[in-house]
Amino acid sequence: MLPVIAIVGRPNVGKSTLFNRLTRSRDALVADYPGLTRDRQYGSGKMGDRPYLVVDTGGLQGGEQGLDGLMVEQVWIAVEEADVVLFMLDARDGINLSDQQIAARLRRSGKQVRLVLNKTDSVDIDSVLDDVHALGSGMPAAIAAAPGHGVRNLIDEVLAALPATQKEVSGPAPEAPGIRIAVVGRPNVGKSTLINRMLGEERVLAFDQPGTTRDSIYIPFQRDDCEYTLIDTAGVRRRSRVSEIIEKFSVIKTLQAINDAHVAILVLDAHDGEVADQDASLAGHVLESGTALVVAINKWDGLDSNQREWFRQQLDRRLPFLSFAERYFISALHGSGVGDLFAAVQRAWQASLIKVATPELTRLLERAVHEHQPPLVRGRRIKLRYAHQGGQNPPVIVIHGNQTERLPATYKRYLNNWFRSALQLVGTPIRLEFKTGDNPFKGRYNKLTPRQQRSRKRMIRHAKQ
Repeated sequence: MLPVIAIVGRPNVGKSTLFNRLTRSRDALVADYPGLTRDRQYGSGKMGDRPYLVVDTGGLQGGEQGLDGLMVEQVWIAVEEADVVLFMLDARDGINLSDQQIAARLRRSGKQVRLVLNKTDSVDIDSVLDDVHALGSGMPAAIAAAPGHGVRNLIDEVLAALPATQKEVSGPAPEAPGIRIAVVGRPNVGKSTLINRMLGEERVLAFDQPGTTRDSIYIPFQRDDCEYTLIDTAGVRRRSRVSEIIEKFSVIKTLQAINDAHVAILVLDAHDGEVADQDASLAGHVLESGTALVVAINKWDGLDSNQREWFRQQLDRRLPFLSFAERYFISALHGSGVGDLFAAVQRAWQASLIKVATPELTRLLERAVHEHQPPLVRGRRIKLRYAHQGGQNPPVIVIHGNQTERLPATYKRYLNNWFRSALQLVGTPIRLEFKTGDNPFKGRYNKLTPRQQRSRKRMIRHAKQ
């Protein structure tokens, strides 16, 4: 097992900055804004010869209630999972009562704790050492996480103090294992509740308040001998309603998670009674990214038959471009229908990886053209000659012909639906690319023979008469 390093401390002491430095990534949101991190965030890293796992946590202040109280529970779960805890302090702010309370609870946890004094690049360290020693946790490691000063020495000391008998994986830090599933949707539609139901544990915060999740949380797990990585994302609202800069960062993280995922689960709220514009916009982004898709309509159990029929009509009217995606009517809170999502994810993932031989695609293209010819453009028929596969995830079909740049969008949609039906693809978009071959006789004129010239003159005289 890889050693697990948890980072804890007060808000805004630089925990997420150190996390990004240790993982050499930008996975954790960083801003001069207290309380930005709420869920625990996992990341892989490697400095020197030993890889490790790092856990970023929310800031602790003491006396947290409601949503902040749930965040505190996440912090101490991370401490229990860790082999060593990095207790971060802010050299610029000094030591306060919250630091003393955190230090006391860490001592009771029995975990190996390493004090880390951050932001020391512009501070006289000696002026705060007396207060740090009063915590009773030993000599701190002085670092500046933002520029990276002292971080390498810190991680070397931490790893050297851990037992060397653990089985560790050599080589670069691994990617998220298995099928990556991004759970996306508007705020407060039940994404985190669905994540917890799929995992069977309270892994991420689920609270009746929009904007609870601010970061994209990657959670590896295993089900029926198949590996998955669930990605809990922040809710995406209309741009006009995104006021805090933190929420703008969260939206970026959500869109990046969609591009990083193999399959996206779009969660809709049936209690709203309609499909919102933002639902359609988010679905369009998933479609443009080429990510396979499953649609989950949540909170279905509380609707009567008339409300259910109305919402189905809304789906058909507002999201007709998602006809390729399977729909599941679920209740994330009670678990009804949630188990069916895994089979749908598997089907969508397998469909996105389909391989089709060039002769088969060309035969399908010929049948499509035979049933419905391309339209005439400037009196000339567009000819589609052959097709081959140009990629996977999503499947890319390259069609060669003449004047393909003039092919109407309606005929392209016809071909898209034709290939989807013929190949029996469910849950994955298809991308069509059209290539127009160069005319080898372009710019060249045949020289007429004397006989052809006489025939041409007779035709001209006949036309004049």
